Amino acid sequence: MPESLSLHREHAVCRLRLNRPAVHNAFDAALIAELSGALHAIAADAQTRVVVLEGEGTSFCAGADLDWMRNQARASEAENHADALALARVLRALAELPKPTVARVHGAAFGGGVGLVACCDIAIASDQAKFGLSEARLGLLPATIAPHVIAAIGAREARRWFATAESFDAHTARRIGLVHEVVAADALDAAIEKQVGLLLRAGPLAAAAAKKLVRDVVAANDGEALDRANADLIARLRVSTEGQEGIAAFLEKRKPGWTQT
Repeated sequence: MPESLSLHREHAVCRLRLNRPAVHNAFDAALIAELSGALHAIAADAQTRVVVLEGEGTSFCAGADLDWMRNQARASEAENHADALALARVLRALAELPKPTVARVHGAAFGGGVGLVACCDIAIASDQAKFGLSEARLGLLPATIAPHVIAAIGAREARRWFATAESFDAHTARRIGLVHEVVAADALDAAIEKQVGLLLRAGPLAAAAAKKLVRDVVAANDGEALDRANADLIARLRVSTEGQEGIAAFLEKRKPGWTQT
């Protein structure tokens, strides 16, 4: 794996680590391309059931790399469009990854780093973490990450933080829905492992399909069609190998087979 990103899988858990600690794991074009490749590889890896996204060093992700920003300022509108679209596609790939994802957030999470947090299914932060959507201070907006951040915190909160560009602490991030849990720094790893353990107890196909179910329900505008689709889904799951094993294990008061690995 290239230097700015590391990927390590142990059993069914893949740890995807941003590895640019000297610049607080800030984005540049190379990191975006590497993250895209890693996410596509993880999506295709049947052995991976849970993904933990984390940052090396003192920060989770401080947003855009300064040198990359300088290059963008000198680039044409078309070139900036291509760069922004590449990041948008990476964020979409993370948000729609067919595996449950857990963000381990410590230190700084700004700009695109907030986008990464919002894209993950579960986000747990150290009580020392700091967050910010500071683009407006530069005369810009967090447009690329906006769909995911708004989905996480809601339109009203987004209007405040997008416009003021002020930073906020982990407890505020919890209050507005950006993260699910805030723990002491020395308890962060244990909290992550607890969530990973819960995800591994769920049926692999069910856990992977859960996020698509949520997307489909949120996007639906035809109630009858949604009810039919959801009835189709639960019917398929009930007669699937995984569903049959899960129901049998429950009735027989034993663990299902997928928890034995």
